[in-house]
Amino acid sequence: MSHEDIVEVRPLNTPLDAVISVPGSKSMTNRALILAALADGISTIENALTSDDTDRMLGALASLGFDATADGPAATMTVVGRGGSIPVANAKLDVGASGTSARFLTALAALGDGSNVLDGVPRMRERPIEPLLTALRSLGAEAASLHGTGCLPARVGGGLRGGRASIDASVSSQFISALLMVGAYAEQGVELRLEGKVISRPYIEMTLQQMRRSGVEGIWLDERTLRVASGQRYQAGTMVMESDASNASYFFAAAASTGGRARVPRLPVDSIQGDLALLDVLEAMGCLVRRDADTVDVQGPPRGGLRGVSIDANEFPDMAQTIAALAPFADGAVEVRNVASMRVKETDRIAAVTAELRRLGQAVEEGDDWFRVMPAPIRPGTVLTYDDHRMAMAFSIVGLRAPGVRIADPGCVAKTFPGYWDALASAGVEVVRSSPATAR
Repeated sequence: MSHEDIVEVRPLNTPLDAVISVPGSKSMTNRALILAALADGISTIENALTSDDTDRMLGALASLGFDATADGPAATMTVVGRGGSIPVANAKLDVGASGTSARFLTALAALGDGSNVLDGVPRMRERPIEPLLTALRSLGAEAASLHGTGCLPARVGGGLRGGRASIDASVSSQFISALLMVGAYAEQGVELRLEGKVISRPYIEMTLQQMRRSGVEGIWLDERTLRVASGQRYQAGTMVMESDASNASYFFAAAASTGGRARVPRLPVDSIQGDLALLDVLEAMGCLVRRDADTVDVQGPPRGGLRGVSIDANEFPDMAQTIAALAPFADGAVEVRNVASMRVKETDRIAAVTAELRRLGQAVEEGDDWFRVMPAPIRPGTVLTYDDHRMAMAFSIVGLRAPGVRIADPGCVAKTFPGYWDALASAGVEVVRSSPATAR
């Protein structure tokens, strides 16, 4: 799809009832690629996500000299790890719009002896990375924002001595995950003190879990201090990715809004993907949720049965847009709070949600770290997506209950779920593609 395309999602005549195959987790795939590069030998990643974000990670690893390849149809990636060494010095890494790639690669590249430059799209030059650069300098690396903005482009390298560092945990948990993953390869290991409000803590736990499964232990010394001892090494082998809980959320929301049912396999009952916290929100709104050994099943209430809620989404801010898309169908106000990090994502997501819900006729209030939606009849309109994949996927849910809801730049979903519109159509949803001229 081109940036000029528009998608209209037509209302369902009957409740959704579908089993959805969701690609592997982006968060887990990009972490697995870093761990595989650090291991010594060949690692295979199965049920891997092929998307713009993971393509950027693979491309950057290749630029650093790693043999890293993907077989898209087989959903498999292969990386030949170099035991903690970085083969190429003075590499130039293009992370595009991928925040996980930017943060994880910054820490990985710091292990090298050379001086590596990371850059990305204009929005990445606005998203802060200074807390990570500051921590890397405390740990002995050379790390600087080239324009002095605290954002990309950045230069990193010089090796990692390790030791103790403090890091602002209120901007992105990815800074912490990045340092944890490379910590065992620092001469002195790494001990991190988390300062400020800790956001998205479940993603830190996901990192620790994947590290542990690959042979390196990171531990909490107390609720604000993490340590990874030096000398540990990741073991090459096979890693199997779970379905992406974030991308599954849109189908769970589709069931919630239509009074239907959605089932997503490869989401094990012991999964710690943070965005599965949306299931608790859906239960609070009136849905029935069942978690079997390897499948999540969501049954929505009869149409009109969703309840208004007030949700602290600090630990799962990427689900705020999904909750917002359900708000027009609730019986009362829907409030999402403690999500200041939304303002430094792919776009200012609080501003974007507010603007687009108003475009669709909703009454919305916002603050620095919250927004509140008062449900109203939905007005037809074309939702702007701000080059943000989650805006496109979340707001597509509104069209399942209201006619005339169109999504601009639907191709932006390629960042994490290139096959989203086909998956939605496979669930029985009528997805009509057009150009702006024919959509008028």
